[in-house]
Amino acid sequence: MKPVVEAFFDTVTNTVTYVVSDPETGDGAVIDPVLDFDPASGRTSTDSADRLIEYVERNQFKVSWILETHAHADHLSAAIYIRSKLGGRIGVGSLITEVQAVFGKIFNLGPEFKANGEQFNVLFSDGDVLKLGDMEIHVLHTPGHTPACVTYLVGNVAFVGDTLFMPDFGTARTDFPGGDAATLYRSIQRLFRLPDTTRLFTCHDYKAPGREEFAWETTVADERAGNIHVHDGVSEKEFVEFRETRDARLGVPRLLLPSIQFNIRAGEMPPAEDNGVVYLKLPVNEL
Repeated sequence: MKPVVEAFFDTVTNTVTYVVSDPETGDGAVIDPVLDFDPASGRTSTDSADRLIEYVERNQFKVSWILETHAHADHLSAAIYIRSKLGGRIGVGSLITEVQAVFGKIFNLGPEFKANGEQFNVLFSDGDVLKLGDMEIHVLHTPGHTPACVTYLVGNVAFVGDTLFMPDFGTARTDFPGGDAATLYRSIQRLFRLPDTTRLFTCHDYKAPGREEFAWETTVADERAGNIHVHDGVSEKEFVEFRETRDARLGVPRLLLPSIQFNIRAGEMPPAEDNGVVYLKLPVNEL
């Protein structure tokens, strides 16, 4: 039995959110949901999430899981909002605690912020298995981009987060706190050991030069044959040298500072201050 996958592409952040469902039972999971955010005005909206919710309700799916592949640095998570509308349990890799500890210090969140993952309903370890109707979701720890990155494998489908992009675009950056190019290489090799026909769904697409359309589905065989950074034959040493050189030239993601403050809280806003207003912090000369 094969899962049903529906993709929702957000053109503002180049993020792909997925609903994966068991066609027999209608049980579903939402992966990497986006909360719209305008950094100029500081306002959020739920247009993207509402389109996903409409799809789920129209098809009468039951959402059991809201899954994050990692703490994103390029969009705010709509996990809390999705849960309030559809139910489900919010899950992320267990090493989110390392990410929380690092950014808790950077943003000086103080003792009221607990870097223990309690903001999420479930923390996943490598090898965990989740029920999705009559199907199973297998959790693979695939760090490198961040320490907490995981891949969700459902039948012949894998949701790889930022670990891999389309073959013509390459691989994730590894210069965020806790990132590591050698670790990313080994995680990718783990994915490459999946069957060649495994369908891989990426969390982003930036439409590589020469390609006219956005795309977010590939296969293990296509990645092994043609990924411009890490195809078969590229050694770990070669990949690390390339990735570290490239990362040193990359700019900071536009929404990193607001995104991280939301996403280490599972998509919940920071607590309001004594005037009832929620504020996001802007550390100066720290990143």
